[in-house]
Amino acid sequence: MNKKVFHTLEYNKIIDLLCEHATCQSGRELCRHLKPSQNIGEIRLAQQQTSDALTRIYQKGSLSFSGVHNTGASLKRLEIGGVLGIEELLKTASLLEVAKRAKAYSRSDREDAKSDSLDALFARIEPLTPLLEEIRRCIISEDEIADDASANLKNIRRSIKNINDKIRSQMNTMLNSSDTRTHLQDTVITMRNGRYCLPVKAEAKSQVPGMIHDQSSTGSTLFIEPMAVVKLNNDLKELFLKEQEEIEVILANLSSLTAEYIPYLKDNYEVLTELDFIFAKASLAKDYNGTAPVFNTEHRIRIRKGRHPLLDSHKVVPIDIHLGNDFDLLIITGPNTGGKTVSLKTVGLFTLMGQAGLHIPANDRSELSVFEEVFADIGDEQSIEQSLSTFSSHMTNIISILEKVNVNSLVLFDELCAGTDPTEGAALAISILSKLHNYGIRTMATTHYSELKVFALSTSGVENACCEFSVETLSPTYRLLIGIPGKSNAFAISGKLGLPEDIIADAKNHMSEQDESFEDLISDLETRRISIEKERLEARQYRQETEALKRKLLEKQERLDSQREKIIRQANEEAHAILREAKEVADRTIKNFNKFGQANATAKEMEQERSKLRGKMNDLEKNISLKQKEQGANHKIPKNLRIGDSVKVLSMNLKGTVHTLPNDKGDLYVQMGILRSLVNIQDLVLLEEAPALGNKRKTTGAGKLKMAKSASVSSEINLIGKTTDEAISLLDKYLDDAYLAHMPSVRIVHGKGTGALRKAVQNHLKRLNYVKSFRLGEFGEGDSGVTIAEFK
Repeated sequence: MNKKVFHTLEYNKIIDLLCEHATCQSGRELCRHLKPSQNIGEIRLAQQQTSDALTRIYQKGSLSFSGVHNTGASLKRLEIGGVLGIEELLKTASLLEVAKRAKAYSRSDREDAKSDSLDALFARIEPLTPLLEEIRRCIISEDEIADDASANLKNIRRSIKNINDKIRSQMNTMLNSSDTRTHLQDTVITMRNGRYCLPVKAEAKSQVPGMIHDQSSTGSTLFIEPMAVVKLNNDLKELFLKEQEEIEVILANLSSLTAEYIPYLKDNYEVLTELDFIFAKASLAKDYNGTAPVFNTEHRIRIRKGRHPLLDSHKVVPIDIHLGNDFDLLIITGPNTGGKTVSLKTVGLFTLMGQAGLHIPANDRSELSVFEEVFADIGDEQSIEQSLSTFSSHMTNIISILEKVNVNSLVLFDELCAGTDPTEGAALAISILSKLHNYGIRTMATTHYSELKVFALSTSGVENACCEFSVETLSPTYRLLIGIPGKSNAFAISGKLGLPEDIIADAKNHMSEQDESFEDLISDLETRRISIEKERLEARQYRQETEALKRKLLEKQERLDSQREKIIRQANEEAHAILREAKEVADRTIKNFNKFGQANATAKEMEQERSKLRGKMNDLEKNISLKQKEQGANHKIPKNLRIGDSVKVLSMNLKGTVHTLPNDKGDLYVQMGILRSLVNIQDLVLLEEAPALGNKRKTTGAGKLKMAKSASVSSEINLIGKTTDEAISLLDKYLDDAYLAHMPSVRIVHGKGTGALRKAVQNHLKRLNYVKSFRLGEFGEGDSGVTIAEFK
């Protein structure tokens, strides 16, 4: 792929951002040399690896690879029998520590954890714990070997310490001696050439016998090693040499141990470098809320809510672009600074990023295709050195593109054939685009030429698009509208900026009738588009409201069915219990009478048994009518009942409505929910139509409200597709209902997108006193696309 397009589409800036997320030098090198691939298998694997790394970051946090060093040169020295220095061994230990950290990061606490594309890489990592621990045990820092590195080294250093103590003791004795102190320039012990010396006055050198090792710059001071410590200094020097020899032995042993693991060390370095590169891609995707595009080989592009990654994420307006399905050539028109060039760059940059294995800042299910080449003629490429005008420079670039382009190319033109005579420029532009269109090459071009708008309207497989512009505010909305040609709005913008009306009117007179009719047609199309879009939004809102009502009705029907089954089941159980008890009483009574008959019982005994049975029946009647006596002991029998009156059936303790008028016996049908029962008028209490006023009314109303809310309020609300103002209005009412229903927490679905809706939701939650806390969803709850709010 040509390198010029990397600069034109600012792919290099994306690579710079990627390098900032790598944590080791070798990982940054891989990032720096990342180029788009043309192999769809490689692309899909790279996208999957980025997705899996991003999932791990959301689940476990980021993984740092800081400490990975290139040990290739050191390992080559080991292969030929060389000995590594302290610094090289420490770099090896640092590499193994990162390997150990990465290995621990890869382990999952869950037995049902799913495998992903990174498992194979993590499985190749060998922490080599014995080697790591041995290096850390022997080497403390780049300047120090541990005393415990070997028993011999420990003995040598103990001897060095003892001799040092003896030398200092001897020299301190000399310093404290009045005979020696008068001959010293200063009462200190100093080192010269690794030997302990005293600073002696030059004129008194004969008074302090010993070896002269140095003198001061003025010559007034001589640094003399007293004869009393010469032998001790010699012994110390010898011990220092032995110490160095022992250190070399220790390093040789460590090098020999390291050489046994050369293949594992090489593999660790390669795997950790690749993982750092993959996690850098995932971290970059996390920064701009990127998603993995779906790739195809049919040269079909469909970007859903795409956001240019180099623009401010809080201000950029998402755009929807599709190309290669119904048309292969898209002509974008509209005023300057309206977003035409950004749309071109977004498509080109997304293609490069996607083929390089990077996620794109767009919604899920965005589609990209694999292109062998991406050509872009964007920006002012005027060259003073080559004596080329703007038009000549662009035309030179266009000629080069036409020579190299093929059916597997994506071509982007900004202001095609501008900078020359409009008539000739439009004709050239139509010819160039026609040639590309005939070859089926996917092409996007921006222009101000009206002839190109007509070309798109009259040619099959070619489509118009425009960047929306608000004349009222004199500012672009940056929305890309496919299927509608755009207007330059030169007259409207000039008028808003203060150009006199007579000049604008005169300019309109210079337009041909055909041009004016075409511009009026575009204006009419834009008006109709706005009206249709408004109606579409209203229809979607009505559909959502209808679905919500349907859902509530289904839930209500389910509750009624459940209550009906419960009432019928309870009635059957009570009837069964009554029948069983009646049978038992009857059996016992018959048995007793048979016994009395056989035993010639007296009338008195039989009367006692009959009284006992009558008492039992009275007790059953009392139990059946207990509620009736409790609730309606002094109730008035309703008179002048009308169909539809609200009544209460005392024996069943249920409320209902009068379904028929009472007959001669006072029997009538009452509808109680799903039950329709025949009851007597004496078992009814007429209910008041309006509840009583006062505290009792308030309490009853609150209770009914809570029951209604708890039965109808869902545990989540979906705000996706709503504007910020619409979402906050719906959310505020929903939270009030949920709080009144005593729900402990709710789930607010706002999607990922640009993050603006999520920020608005969370800012609103901060202002509510009855919200205890809120947080983003965890893995499995919707991640950053939802917010969980808990009530106090």
